[in-house]
Amino acid sequence: MVKAKAPRRTLDSYAVKHINKIIKAGDCVLMRPADQSKPQYVSRIERIEADARGGNVKVHVRWYYRPEESIGGRRQFHGSKELFLSDHYDVQSADTIEGKCTVHSFKSYTKLDAVGNDDFFCRFEYNSSTGSFNPDRVAVYCKCEMPYNPDDLMVQCEGCSDWFHPACIEMTAEEAKRLDHFFCESCSSEGQKKLQNSHAASRHSDTKGQPVQCPFPDRYSGRSGSIQTTLITRLLALKIQLLSEGGYKTASEVKRKRYINIAFLVED
Repeated sequence: MVKAKAPRRTLDSYAVKHINKIIKAGDCVLMRPADQSKPQYVSRIERIEADARGGNVKVHVRWYYRPEESIGGRRQFHGSKELFLSDHYDVQSADTIEGKCTVHSFKSYTKLDAVGNDDFFCRFEYNSSTGSFNPDRVAVYCKCEMPYNPDDLMVQCEGCSDWFHPACIEMTAEEAKRLDHFFCESCSSEGQKKLQNSHAASRHSDTKGQPVQCPFPDRYSGRSGSIQTTLITRLLALKIQLLSEGGYKTASEVKRKRYINIAFLVED
């Protein structure tokens, strides 16, 4: 005679004693990999259940994949802390949980003052069987027509508001950080006229307007001064500072007209 399975019950929360943390459905957690040489797995808890006595606790999870775990692999535009929310569901022992983490939306991640070890971001859902992404289109920037990578320094054209990698406009990162103004090749003639008119008007004006001050004047060039080119900077994947004060738009907020199907970027 087959023995009936013991009934299990769903828990609202559970205290993981070995990490001294309380988990609940919706939390993102770091889980121990079978191969200790690999980075910790990241998952989102869907449900927590235990046996009738409250033991043998299992977590139903939905896995996040790292870009290198996807069919297309890691590409140039993938951030170092980027994850894809997959369609891969699983059941694991609560004992394999090694910590809690936060998976931010792409927009929220780019606005963090500091990125910690347990901060990640997700902008795509990933179908692990077909290798497809949702959304299947992504905005592209710069002359290289690549999606935005929050790890990379970019400068914004004051004319068209497009964003450019310094290397793509024959500029070093240090040169880019010292910019007071930037106009791309398409906007350079018109931009120079605007600057000349602006300088002429300021010389003949009795009251001069206040320059737009960099919120972190000593962080980039070692000197204070006006900065009208918004910079998005990530210093060696340690910290993001978005200079979006005063109404400037960040790369994730600017309405773009150029999009590309993500399949073209990840195919071999």
